[in-house]
Amino acid sequence: MERALGEMLPLWSILPFAGLLLTIALGPLAAPIWWAEHYGKVSIGLAIPVALYFLGAAPGELFKTAHEYVAFIILLGTLFVITGGIVVRGAFPPTPLVNSAFLGLGALLANVIGTTGASMLLVRPLLRANAQRPAAAHVFIFFIFLVSNVGGSLTPLGDPPLFLGFLEGVPFFWTLRLWPQWLLAVGIVLGIFYLIDRRRRQHEPKQVMPDQKFEIVGAINFAFLAGVVAAVFVPSPLREIAMAAMGVLSYQFTRPGIHSENGFTFHPIKEVALLFAGIFMTMMPALLILEARGSHLGLHQPWHFFWITGALSSFLDNAPTYLTFLAAVRGLGLPAEVAGVPQPFLAAVSLGAVFMGANSYIGNGPNFMVKAIAEEQGVKMPTFFGYMVYSRAVLIPAFILVTLVFF
Repeated sequence: MERALGEMLPLWSILPFAGLLLTIALGPLAAPIWWAEHYGKVSIGLAIPVALYFLGAAPGELFKTAHEYVAFIILLGTLFVITGGIVVRGAFPPTPLVNSAFLGLGALLANVIGTTGASMLLVRPLLRANAQRPAAAHVFIFFIFLVSNVGGSLTPLGDPPLFLGFLEGVPFFWTLRLWPQWLLAVGIVLGIFYLIDRRRRQHEPKQVMPDQKFEIVGAINFAFLAGVVAAVFVPSPLREIAMAAMGVLSYQFTRPGIHSENGFTFHPIKEVALLFAGIFMTMMPALLILEARGSHLGLHQPWHFFWITGALSSFLDNAPTYLTFLAAVRGLGLPAEVAGVPQPFLAAVSLGAVFMGANSYIGNGPNFMVKAIAEEQGVKMPTFFGYMVYSRAVLIPAFILVTLVFF
C-alpha cells in the first residue's frame, strides 16, 4: 500500500516539507522575534494538511509515523531530563586540549549511551568551561559534529539508524568493524577543531579559573540513564513507557538546586518537540517517494549509497532514510552477507546515515537540542545556513577522504 502510494504521490507533495525547512532556515534570520513566538504554529500548521491527507489515504503510514515521533521525543526528552539532573563540577580551563578532550570523550561515550545521551551529559559542563570566552560558538558546532553524530557509529546504541539495523538482522557487534572509518573521520574533525580553537584562543584574554574541585553531583541519575539504555532492548510500547518512567523518577529524585545550577528549563525540549512534529509529518511524502522510486536512481556502488543516504539524512530523519536505502540495496540482488546485503554496502548506508546527520541542524535530534541549550546559555550560535558553512567546509572534505580510502 505504502509503495503504491509513493508511486502515485506527485513531487509537489513535498512542498510542505520544503517550506518548513525554508522557514526553519530563514525565520530566525529574517524575523527573529516573530519566529521565537510563532515557530510552533508554523510547524504544526504545515503538518496538519499532510496529516489529514494521510489519515484518509494511508492511515497506517500516519500512525506509524506518529508512533516513531512519540518514541523519538520520549527518548530525547527522557535523556534531556536525566542529564539535566547531573552536574559535573570542576574548574575546566577552556584550553584547546581540554575542549578537544571533551569532544573526544563524547565521541567515545556516544557509543555507550547514544549520541543524545552523550550530548546532553557533556554539553553543560562544556558550556560552563567556555562561559567567559567572547566567542565560543565553534566549540559547540564541532560538539554537534562529533558527539551528536559522527562519534556514535560503532554500536547500535550509538544512533537510531544502527539500532534499526540491529532489529533488521545486523549482528549487535558488527558495527564495531567500522572503527577504521570512525577513527579517520573523528581524527580529522577533532584535529581541525584543535587547530581552530588554538588559533582563536591565542587572541583571547587569559581567564582566571575559580578553585573548584572535580565532582559529580546527582549521581543517582546514572542509574536512570542505565535504565534508559536497558529499555532500548524492550519491545514497544513497553520501551517508551519504561523510558518515560526513568525520566519522571529522575525529575522527582533530583534536588531542585541541581537543576538550577545546570540552568535547566524545559524550553529546549519544547522547541525540538514542536519543530520535529512538523518535520516528521511533512517528510512522509518525501520518504514514500524515495522508497517507491529509489531503484530508479542508478545506484550501484557502495560510495553511491554512502552519499545518497548521507545527503538525505542531512535533512530527513536518518533512521527511516537508513531503512529506505537498506531496502534499495537488497533490491539489487547482490550477495546477502549481512542482513541481506553485502558488507561494503551495509557499511556505506550505516556510515552515511550517522556521519551526515551532522550536515545540518535538523539532520539528527541532538543537533537542535545542543543549539537550543547553547543559545539559552548565551552562546550566539550560527543560523541554519551559517552552520552549513561550517559543515561544508569541515565535514564534506572529511567525508570525501573517507570515500576515497574506504569506498
